[in-house]
Amino acid sequence: MKIDIVTLFPKMFESPFAESIIKRAVKNKIIDLKIYNLRDWALDSYGSVDDKPFGGDVGMLIRPEPVFNALESIKKETAGKTKIIMMSARGKKFDQAKAEELAKLDNLILIAGHYEGFDQRISDFMVDEEISIGDYVLTGGELPAMVITDAVSRLVPGVLGKDESSQIESFSQRLIAGQMVRTIEYPQYTRPREFMGHKVPEVLVGGDPKKIKEWQMEQIRKGFQK
Repeated sequence: MKIDIVTLFPKMFESPFAESIIKRAVKNKIIDLKIYNLRDWALDSYGSVDDKPFGGDVGMLIRPEPVFNALESIKKETAGKTKIIMMSARGKKFDQAKAEELAKLDNLILIAGHYEGFDQRISDFMVDEEISIGDYVLTGGELPAMVITDAVSRLVPGVLGKDESSQIESFSQRLIAGQMVRTIEYPQYTRPREFMGHKVPEVLVGGDPKKIKEWQMEQIRKGFQK
């Protein structure tokens, strides 16, 4: 899968993507991750990509020309199913279902905004969707872009050590009471068997796979009922 991120602050992505799962996925060429500096398509030699809004509002807006030119350039390097997504506080709330949907794409292009936001024409004519990661205000779209990249990448086949790992964690779908629902993962334990008076449930150390599975499903049901 190819993931392209357009941002005004590319260095913000260096450390988060230089560790753990994302680093391995890129190294193993399962994820093709590229970070683009929007100022590479600036309007002048000063690197200008923004301007004052019409109507007298405060702050600065990202102009449409640099974004359009960046997307046109990036799209030349893509093939297959592609979606362009803009990080936006007014966008649809990101969740596991959306991550699963995006993980099926061949290409994902994320636009991380800054300042007071984007010229509306970017939203209207250049992107497929706007996404928010929550009802709160962040300085820019860089952190949301990182969150989406992480959540989507781990669902791409081959990224995790075992593909089934992504199917048994929280918010994955399970059959409960005859219907597919998203549930919270069951509790898990490791050594020691007793710590400060707190013991591992006996069923988990009893060696009966059937009873262990039944216990796990019961814990899932309890979480679902909450």
